[in-house]
Amino acid sequence: QVQVVESGGGLVQAGGSLRLSCATSGRIFSGNAMGWYRQAPGKQRELVATITSSGSTNYAGSVKGRFTISRDNANNTVYLQMNSLKPDDTAVYYCKLGYSGSSLSFGSWGQGTQVTVSS
Repeated sequence: QVQVVESGGGLVQAGGSLRLSCATSGRIFSGNAMGWYRQAPGKQRELVATITSSGSTNYAGSVKGRFTISRDNANNTVYLQMNSLKPDDTAVYYCKLGYSGSSLSFGSWGQGTQVTVSS
């Protein structure tokens, strides 16, 4: 059974930093694409960042230069380092484990972790 568990959310002031973690189990991790998404109140879930099994990354324009996605295959974990946080970054952040090395079209979701950025 695949498990995806996020952690690291919290309350931070604008300009601050947070590091989210996503631990996975039940599936070969190194061969899977991983992604971070977020959903703010009243808005649709949106892609934040992705990383393929080969380590290629992609970012939403709104976070490029501020957020960094990385993966630790030895520990089946993906991270999202978030710097220079803004109130607009406030959302529930979700991790997704893709079922292929390069696509997140199909995968398993975590339960989400709340990030709140105060002005």
